[in-house]
Amino acid sequence: MAVPLTLPYAHLNLRRNPFGELERAERAELAEVEVDELVECVRRPGVAVQLLGGSGCGKTTHLLAIHRRFASAPYVKVIDGTRARVPFGHPVHVDDAHLLASSERRRLLHRPASFVLTTQCDLSEEIARSGLRSVVVRPHQLLSADLLERVFARRVEAARRGPGPVPRLARSTVEALIERWGPDVRSMERALYEALARLEECGYVRVPT
Repeated sequence: MAVPLTLPYAHLNLRRNPFGELERAERAELAEVEVDELVECVRRPGVAVQLLGGSGCGKTTHLLAIHRRFASAPYVKVIDGTRARVPFGHPVHVDDAHLLASSERRRLLHRPASFVLTTQCDLSEEIARSGLRSVVVRPHQLLSADLLERVFARRVEAARRGPGPVPRLARSTVEALIERWGPDVRSMERALYEALARLEECGYVRVPT
């Protein structure tokens, strides 16, 4: 007798695990960030916005939210150890700009454009030498328990299968995640992914401490 197939997260009223990796477009759509001022900054050439901080703190999320306003503008994700080809256009969006060779960054920053860069090291001196105005944003300084509650709840809602209850996070869990991982939201999402995958019925997602 055939065993009926069940979808992995149907018992939680979810289409998928909400804390898994998202496609670029969905990541930008679900971003809980304020980028209006940054969008206005880069509408005209001559500005380099640096989204500065360590891994997993929200730099790429901010960049994708800005790029969503300039859908036809160049976007490049730099891969360590490879040479990036950055198309011409305006404004230019470069994820992990610190991985570019300094000579590549110099040529890039001399283009008649504005730039949105994620970086783990401050590029202000290079930007100034290129005659650009630098705007530095540190996403980790914007994180709070309130913001993360909204971010995680929105991820769950985006994965909802239908009407009815879905898993949720207690405020104490969000605070525990911050205490454990600081501004590293990516590590929080990995922990939540594993915790939700073990959940047998709708209720609170609890991460082991």
